[in-house]
Amino acid sequence: MSNTPDDKPIALDAFAALAERYARLIGIKPHNAYYEQPATRALVPRLNGQRVLDAGCGTAIYSLWMLEQGAEVVGVDVSPEMLEYGRQRAGGRAELHLADLRAPLDFLADESFDGVLSSLVLHYLEDWQVPLAEFHRVLRPGGWLVFSTGHPAAEYRDAKSSYFEVEQAGMLWRGWGGEPVYVPYFRRPLSAITEALWRAGFVIERLIEPLPTEEFRQANPQDYEMLLKKPAFMCVRARKVEPPPADEPERGA
Repeated sequence: MSNTPDDKPIALDAFAALAERYARLIGIKPHNAYYEQPATRALVPRLNGQRVLDAGCGTAIYSLWMLEQGAEVVGVDVSPEMLEYGRQRAGGRAELHLADLRAPLDFLADESFDGVLSSLVLHYLEDWQVPLAEFHRVLRPGGWLVFSTGHPAAEYRDAKSSYFEVEQAGMLWRGWGGEPVYVPYFRRPLSAITEALWRAGFVIERLIEPLPTEEFRQANPQDYEMLLKKPAFMCVRARKVEPPPADEPERGA
């Protein structure tokens, strides 16, 4: 089974280089464990008995958490290296596939999931049309989508042009031990996020701009003070509805 487009995902090489360190540190690195993860988990509905797609599961830190909450988990990720560590962490309890979110997930049946969780993944995709359409397709009526992504205000510092453009940017990851790794991503305005969700047939229920936890303060006081003033991520819960008519103009048009 392969759904990989011809061109390589922009962060594939970066995550191949980071995979071992990422798997080892993802549960204790402050920006993840004590900042993004608590906020994202707070948006996830009760999981007992639900079937959930972990979209961009990586090393399966969320897959394992959802399994512990009583969910049935199917995960997909584009990085073979990250996925291998994910399979080790999940220990066969989750069904994990190598797949690219830029292409249709044809091996997943329509309306076969109660929810989709996608943590810090979508900002590696230039176009959200395909992944959001696939999330909508595989969700049951009224199903939920929870995702986290880079905060547009934070990522604007890397802008090369107008705030309103979707464009490639990147940053040097220094907090994972070993040599720093440059990780490219796509920055976008807030309106590009909200319009993509609306076009795909999702309504936003909650949007959280996380604040660092007390554990974060103890682990990294300097960045704790910074994140109290400037956001790094945003976390969203949306609900599946009917998409708008194809000929309906974009908001603000």
